[in-house]
Amino acid sequence: MPSDLTFGATRGPSPDPARRPPALPRKRRRTLVDLPGGTYAAGDSFGEGYQADGEGPVHPVDLPAFRLDATAVTNEEFARFVKATGHVTTAEREGFSAVFHLAFDGSPRDVLGRSPEAPWWLGVRAASWRAPEGPGSNVGRRGNHPVVHVSHDDALAYCDWAGTRLPTEAEWEYAARGGHAGSRFPWGDDLEQDGTHHANVWQGVFPDTNTAADGFITTAPVRTYEPNGFGLFQMIGNVWEWCADWFSPTYYADLVESGSSSDPRGPAEGLTRVMRGGSYLCHDSYCHRYRLSARSSSPPDSTAGNLGFRCAADQPPDQPADQPAG
Repeated sequence: MPSDLTFGATRGPSPDPARRPPALPRKRRRTLVDLPGGTYAAGDSFGEGYQADGEGPVHPVDLPAFRLDATAVTNEEFARFVKATGHVTTAEREGFSAVFHLAFDGSPRDVLGRSPEAPWWLGVRAASWRAPEGPGSNVGRRGNHPVVHVSHDDALAYCDWAGTRLPTEAEWEYAARGGHAGSRFPWGDDLEQDGTHHANVWQGVFPDTNTAADGFITTAPVRTYEPNGFGLFQMIGNVWEWCADWFSPTYYADLVESGSSSDPRGPAEGLTRVMRGGSYLCHDSYCHRYRLSARSSSPPDSTAGNLGFRCAADQPPDQPADQPAG
């Protein structure tokens, strides 16, 4: 399976996110962290990646300074966007989205089908960012949880409103590493340390028994666990995060062959967009894509209960990379 996100329909083309918006107005900067840029080694240093994902070869990448949200975009933030713009998400327009079977909240009549390749994913009528588990659920008390059931197109629309953009895949991995070169996770090489949980991933036997030893069956509040070395929260686990790039399993090999390592933006075209970070459904027996080097992808119109995003922005030309935004 390409990932734990497998239920989706083709709903049309996605706009091109390659453009770079201007620097952010001050009022929209408060959650963005200034990152200094530099060179890092991208890819799987442990030989643990799925061959179809193209996590190798390990290669150097050089990036200019940029900014990234400290957290994934939350339900509260997305609600403000919807109120201001009237945006209707892909899932709301289509009338369904993918919900994990143990999380489903609704009537059996609301289940439109199951993914044939991953039957734990249900196509649920009226599931959306407002009702993440189906018609019986809501986000009334989950304002500080990451928004989910958002397509790549929805994420781009939010970025347009916020004066931001989606991060490139290279920016995402550099930021997620938090200055830790070659490690599996932002905190080291072990998923848990002396019983301490550092991320919201699956515990138990996938896909039917989740012990929730980390305290969460589905999403966790975006600042639940300690930040990485750059001050960024939950870059792995919790929810998959859309990136700007088109996906290709040969892209890293193509970069190495071309000798290009400066600010890569992904292939010129493709069928699916990159997702990074894994989610609360990832488990080493099924989908160990919660590693820093792990890659996956999905069609840009896909929506599911474990898929969100965070925003990026260019460094303003008049502000040094090591100066806080204020």
